[in-house]
Amino acid sequence: MQAVGVLSSQQIRAMLAPPSPLVAGLIDLDEQLQANGIDLTLRSIGTFAGAGPAGAGRGRLGTGDDRVLAPTEEVDFDASGLVTLAPGPYLARLNEVVSLPPNVMAIARPRSSLLRMGASVHNAVWDAGYSGRSQVLIVVHNPAGLELGRNARIVQMVFMTLDAATDAPYAGAYQHEAIEQPGP
Repeated sequence: MQAVGVLSSQQIRAMLAPPSPLVAGLIDLDEQLQANGIDLTLRSIGTFAGAGPAGAGRGRLGTGDDRVLAPTEEVDFDASGLVTLAPGPYLARLNEVVSLPPNVMAIARPRSSLLRMGASVHNAVWDAGYSGRSQVLIVVHNPAGLELGRNARIVQMVFMTLDAATDAPYAGAYQHEAIEQPGP
């Protein structure tokens, strides 16, 4: 049995090598690699589309495959690469593709700068075996709003080793999400 622990920057760097990098699509490894994780960056951001007939904008999570995601509308970055966000919730897509082996899981926390600006980031656990370009929920609490730049570092992902590789790696609905597939 191996010890459970958080991956160090040295371990993360070693696991970024091809052919199966832990994280791909990094903008600047030296800037993004931290002592205990790796910063992930903003690719795109959307608002929840709540207008329309009653219930048209809400999501639904039942049992099994009974899932309807709330619709979103992408917010455009301005000419200088910024987006201005009023108070409220936003769904953000990350640039990086995370590919976890069966003995590693991950969590992400907001960067402290975002918290100090009046915004929080919420996300789920990244299960061992997951691969994809994930989304996180940004909630702007600051009544004056917030400006975010394209490719801004918004969360730090922390990787934890399992005491043994899982025999049931992630195979859910979001496996391989938002990964561009090569054309024919």
